[in-house]
This record gives sequence, C-alpha cells and structure tokens, in this order.
Amino acid sequence: MVKHIILWTLKDELSAEEKENVKQGIKEGLEGLKGVVPGIVDIHVNIHGLGSSNADLMLDSTFEDEAALKNYAVHPAHVAVANGKVRPFTKIRSCLDFEME
Repeated sequence: MVKHIILWTLKDELSAEEKENVKQGIKEGLEGLKGVVPGIVDIHVNIHGLGSSNADLMLDSTFEDEAALKNYAVHPAHVAVANGKVRPFTKIRSCLDFEME
C-alpha cells in the first residue's frame, strides 16, 4: 500500500470564515472520492489543526499501490475537486508519498 500525505496552507487574503468554508469544501470533496476513484483504500482530510500548526489542513490517504495513486492524480473526479476546491484557495502544498511497510 502507498500513503499520500498533503499539507496545505491557505491564501492569506481569505477571512477566517472563508478559510473554514474552504476547508470544509476540500474535506467533503476529497473524502467523497472514496468509492469513485479506483484504488483508494482510505482518505481523510483533517481540518482542525492545533494552534501550533503551520499548515491549515492535511490530506491523509492510502492507495492500493503506486499505480492507483498515479491514476488518482489524473482521474477526472479528483481533478475537478483539485481545480474547483483546492488550487484556487491554497498558496503552499507539501506532499509526501511513501510505501507502507
């Protein structure tokens, strides 16, 4: 299995209320891909970081294998969420993909 972890920082110009709405939209959009995109074993978006955090939200997802992760990246349902709910509102994206032992 393969883990796909993403940390995002939202754009500074968003108000606190806008940030909460954006985070909820990202969570609903990405978590809604389970059962839609083949190869997703588990997918969770954490939007309630502690004050000590320097990122606004985190995607923690697990895929059957690296091929499933590559398919996810280009799957139309994922691309729609990324282009509509994520990319317009984020300024920093950090990614770590790894094989689980």
